[in-house]
Amino acid sequence: MQKFAKFLQILLLIFFGLFLIFFIAFETLGGWVGMDEISSDNMVTIMLIGFIIFLASWLFHYLTVSGLASKLEKKELELNKVKAKVYDLEHPQTEEEKVKPVDTKKVGDVEPKNENEKYTED
Repeated sequence: MQKFAKFLQILLLIFFGLFLIFFIAFETLGGWVGMDEISSDNMVTIMLIGFIIFLASWLFHYLTVSGLASKLEKKELELNKVKAKVYDLEHPQTEEEKVKPVDTKKVGDVEPKNENEKYTED
C-alpha cells in the first residue's frame, strides 16, 4: 500500500505539472488538442480530477501511516515485555526478598471462633 500511495503522489504531481505547462503554453498547445479557448467547464473538470487524485493520495498515505503506527505500538509492547523478562532474569528474588502477604486485620477485628469456642464464655 505504501508503494501505491507514492505512485498516487507522483501521479498528482505529474497531472498538475502537465496542466500547468499546458496553460502556460496554451497559445501553442491549445490548437493541437482542438481547444480554441479555455472554458469554465474545462477548468472545473481538470480541478475535480486533480482533487480526486489528491484525496486518493491523502487517503492511502493516511492508511499507510496508521498501519505503521499500529505495528510500532505492538513492537514497543513486545520490547517492554522482553525488557521485563531480562530484568527478572538479571535480578532474581530469593526466598527472603520475596514480598510477604500483608495482614489485612484491622485493630478492632475479632477472629472467628471455631466450633468448640462458640458456646463457651471467656
